[in-house]
Amino acid sequence: MRNPYIPLPMRLTKNFVETEDQLIHTFTLEFLNDEDQKSFNYLPGQFAELSVFGVGEAPFGIASSPTEPGHLKFSVARVGVVTTALHQLPEGIILGVRGPLGNSYPIEEFKGKNLVVIGGGFAFTTLRSLVTYILNSQHRGDFGKLTVIYGARNPGLLLYKDELAEWGKRSDIELVTTIDQAVDGWKGRVGFVPAITKEVAPSAENAYAVVCGPPIMIKFTLPVLEELGFPPERIIMSLENRMKCGIGMCGRCNVGNKYVCKDGPVFTRAQLNQLPNEY
Repeated sequence: MRNPYIPLPMRLTKNFVETEDQLIHTFTLEFLNDEDQKSFNYLPGQFAELSVFGVGEAPFGIASSPTEPGHLKFSVARVGVVTTALHQLPEGIILGVRGPLGNSYPIEEFKGKNLVVIGGGFAFTTLRSLVTYILNSQHRGDFGKLTVIYGARNPGLLLYKDELAEWGKRSDIELVTTIDQAVDGWKGRVGFVPAITKEVAPSAENAYAVVCGPPIMIKFTLPVLEELGFPPERIIMSLENRMKCGIGMCGRCNVGNKYVCKDGPVFTRAQLNQLPNEY
């Protein structure tokens, strides 16, 4: 069993500016040896700690899918010392990766069900992993209808624009993109994610809803899902923003009696209803 304190060395092969404001970069990291790749078994929803040697480490949701072998992707907003250092790294440099950490979206429970994936802003990373996993030819037949509702303040802040364009061409996914205010040339919807979710009105029959985004978006989306008939045990949320050390040692991610890094970050709404409203 690998020591959870020791990061794997991985090479940064791509440092891509993801958004027009340049505050979010997407990093592609490649494994340096086959054994590390084989041992890094993960599912959508899990996260990892990225280390910039000499600067520090920070936790991020894994944006790549296990159906994309050989590398990992992370989309990182520049908000502090570690993330600023990450943004400035040249391609080719070696980083440290600890993981995979936390639990995943309940893939086995999703099988045979319809899925409604709802995301906002740069919190679309692990949702990108989930959608990519489902759309893979080896897995698509395991799941029912797939509806994706994704919004940002403006078109320039949407992540994975090329992939969104490809998803929009497929017949096996209903993709709804929205921005907060209308701008010239925009062909998607206009409005906040909760309101657009209510307009789209995805059916709750035989369905799960997966929600990840800014706290204010989640706050107003949950009542919409409940109004549409989604029971709390079929509303899946991620408390990724609570992550700290990743292995339950620092004690800074607890909500009530739960350690988000060990018991989460993925929880059902029913589970969170039993915890203090501290998230």
